[in-house]
Amino acid sequence: MLQDLQDWRVEGALNPWRKPGRVGLSVVIPCYNEAPVIDALMARLMPVCEAASPGDYEIVLVNDGSSDATWALIAAHAARSAHVVGVDLARNHGHQLALTCGLQVCRGERVLVIDADLQDPPELLPEMMRLADEGADVVYGQRVVREGETMFKKATAAAFYRVLERLIDIDIPRDAGDFRLMTRPVVDTLNAMPERFRFVRGMVGWVGFRQVALPYKRDARFAGETHYPLRKMLALAFDAVTSFSVKPLRIASLFGALAGLAGFVMLGWVLSVWLTSGTVHGWTSMIAVVLILGSVQLLVLGVFGEYIGRMYIETKGRPMFVVRQVFRGDQA
Repeated sequence: MLQDLQDWRVEGALNPWRKPGRVGLSVVIPCYNEAPVIDALMARLMPVCEAASPGDYEIVLVNDGSSDATWALIAAHAARSAHVVGVDLARNHGHQLALTCGLQVCRGERVLVIDADLQDPPELLPEMMRLADEGADVVYGQRVVREGETMFKKATAAAFYRVLERLIDIDIPRDAGDFRLMTRPVVDTLNAMPERFRFVRGMVGWVGFRQVALPYKRDARFAGETHYPLRKMLALAFDAVTSFSVKPLRIASLFGALAGLAGFVMLGWVLSVWLTSGTVHGWTSMIAVVLILGSVQLLVLGVFGEYIGRMYIETKGRPMFVVRQVFRGDQA
């Protein structure tokens, strides 16, 4: 049945879209314009879930404001199976917030996060479950091969993780995305974190617990095109850095200090030339220095503006996402 969720609440109060009780396993899948892959995804995923947690699992598909037939396909699968939960967001909120919504809706004692494009093989679930049985709280997939990606994408991804680990104070494994299996205490801790600008893999690293890597080969996308162009990759990188580090502010301060020092040195040189009755030459070089100093000042203001802008948005206290409908096949 379709549940009207106009009386949604922010996290921290009762979630009317979460069904009471627990299941052994939840799979959370953010979906944005994934109509070409939904059927193939379910065909591969459901047998794996049934084998890993027979009859005691749910698959939570979060439609992130898709403009194609994604929601219709999700609703159709939910109507056919009591194990499928369809969540329809009121608009496109972005991958990280759609994932956050799924984590708040799911009821599993263990929660697998996977993308819909089948680049991350669901067949790795049994091995992840085995590692969790051995005591791991988080089992994250670590990519050793990335099929179907351009050299530019691979190079920028490698650079991102290496720069990120120098800027932040927590341990975020290299070449690891959101593909991971988490226990309920980890998920509950994530759900209790209120920030809107979310970098979920960084948040998982921050909470701690025992985390174990599972190396794997990442396949090419099953169908369609990537939904993470350069613009969204840069936005995710900004969210990652500003959410977990103040080092950009310190770098901005360092730039300001160096620029100020250079200005004092130049002022001393100009005064010394003037006192010796000389003529200060170098109009071109002076203009170049002014432009450089102006650029540094704008850069510093931009960095400060990023942090202040995010603080401003956080203080509004708006919900991270708006759920329009939930479709549960077991209540149809």
